[in-house]
Amino acid sequence: MSPIDNSNIDFGYKFVKREEKQRLVNDVFNSVATKYDLMNDITSFGIHRVWKNDLINWLAPQKNQKLADIAGGTGDIAQKFIHNGGGSAYIIDINYEMIEAGKKQNKEKLHWISASAEKIPIPDNSFDRATIAFGLRNITNRDVALKEIFRILKPGGRFICLEFSQVENNIVKKLYDFWSFKFMPIIGEKITGDKDAYTYLVESIRKFPNQSELSEMFSEAGFSRVRYRNLSNGIVSLHSGWKF
Repeated sequence: MSPIDNSNIDFGYKFVKREEKQRLVNDVFNSVATKYDLMNDITSFGIHRVWKNDLINWLAPQKNQKLADIAGGTGDIAQKFIHNGGGSAYIIDINYEMIEAGKKQNKEKLHWISASAEKIPIPDNSFDRATIAFGLRNITNRDVALKEIFRILKPGGRFICLEFSQVENNIVKKLYDFWSFKFMPIIGEKITGDKDAYTYLVESIRKFPNQSELSEMFSEAGFSRVRYRNLSNGIVSLHSGWKF
C-alpha cells in the first residue's frame, strides 16, 4: 500500500486503511484504560496536570455553562471544569473501557456518552463550551470531528484543544525525543503490559499537525478568533476558537 493513497492514513509511523484506524486506536486504549491516568503522571512527571489546569484557566468556567469534553476518557477535564465553577459536563468518548474506568472513580455531576467524535449524537447549538485533551490526534477524520464540535456549540460558544505539538527549542526537543522514544514504551510495558500501545502514542505525536496547521484546521471548521498558546516550549499547545 502506498502512503499517499487516500484510502490510507497514519497510525503512528505506519499507514493503515482508514476504516481500520479506529479499531486499532480502540485496541490501544482498551489495553491501557485502567492505568491511563497513572501512566500520564509517570511519563509527564505530573506536568500533564499543570497543562490541564492551564486549559481550565483559559476556559474560565461559569456556573451557567454546559461543557462537552470530546474524547474525554476518564473524565479528568470534565471534573476540573465542575470543580472550577462550571455548571455541568458531558464526557463523549468512543472507547467503552475508558468510560468505565472513569465511572469507577465515582466522579460526581458527570454525564457519559459513548460515541464517536465524528458523529456526536447531540443536537445543534447544545453546549456553551467544548474541550478535547490529547484526543484529536487519535481521531481518523479530524476535520469532520472539528466540524461536529463546531456544530454542537451554541453561538458564542468556545472550544479549546490541548494537544502535543511541535517543540520550539532544539535542546528541549532532543531531550524530549530521547525520553519519549527510549523510555516511554518501556515504562508503558512495565505498567500496562503493552509496549506497542505507547510506541504508537509517541509516534502519533510526531505525525500530528503543527501549531499553524492546526490553527488553519480550526478556521476551516468555522471557528473564529483562533489563537494558540505554547506550553513547555511547545511540547504541548492550547488552541482556542469561538463560534459566532
